[in-house]
Amino acid sequence: MTHTSTATPAKFPPTIHARWRETAASKGFDILKRIKDRYHLLLRCRICRATHMGKIFVLMNSQPQCPHCIEARWQGDAEAAGLKWAGRDPQNRHYGFYIADCGHRLRRQLELIKRAAAGICDVRCETCHSRKEQEEAAAQGWELISPDPDGDPNYRLYRHLECGREQRVARVNMQTGRFGCGGCGENWPAAPSHLYAMRFKLPNGAQLVKLGFSRNPDSRLRHQLLKHRSVEAQILKTVPMETGQRALQTEKRLHARLKTAFSDSIAPPVLYAGSINVRSEIYFADVTAEIVRMLDEIATDGAA
Repeated sequence: MTHTSTATPAKFPPTIHARWRETAASKGFDILKRIKDRYHLLLRCRICRATHMGKIFVLMNSQPQCPHCIEARWQGDAEAAGLKWAGRDPQNRHYGFYIADCGHRLRRQLELIKRAAAGICDVRCETCHSRKEQEEAAAQGWELISPDPDGDPNYRLYRHLECGREQRVARVNMQTGRFGCGGCGENWPAAPSHLYAMRFKLPNGAQLVKLGFSRNPDSRLRHQLLKHRSVEAQILKTVPMETGQRALQTEKRLHARLKTAFSDSIAPPVLYAGSINVRSEIYFADVTAEIVRMLDEIATDGAA
């Protein structure tokens, strides 16, 4: 007996209507054929020439997106942000995986990487950043334990290696050493300090001088006072003091003398508010010589 073989008929019509082709062309695609069922088409992108499956309804009623072009943009964003694209997160369509220069694998929001590519923000590796913070703490004799238990992103919880005390410390203070151990360390009234005179030239042209005290004048200037790199600043003179309490008392007496003798030389805060991170006790440069003279006097015989 002879059996006649017949092909299984398609479950959907192969017809591609002219209006579909015209619409696809106007939106940057060519229709190759109908696939899967009567609702889907195989589309070819006219930009990258790659193909993907799309719905007829989407083609006719909105702008289809080529998944290959989208992934190429994600890859371009990754490269612009200094990363290597490692694929989309299958668990969350808003996230992707990236390889940092250090070799660590990062999971980040696609939009965040786009912003980083535009220079709006930075992307950092948590593993390397944590190691850096641990090294900062070790350099000061402390150990990083955890993020701040109170939830402040500017603080961390540290352990003092000398006495074992656990303490919340602002990270910027850990970086600069501008803090003491509440268990065994000296606090500022008892710790050695310095009087200082600093000169500033602001972007607006104003030239000012500041008299103050600090355990570390250079750190005070570089990490606390300056708001912008455009401000020119210089430490003119420092005078060591036995204690912070003595430095504070002496500073107050000097300011009282300056305010009495040079009241017209007190600079208004509005002049420097955007450049120097203080609210008062800044003078115009015409009293610089007098401030330096007073500090020389203190350095010579301790008079105030």
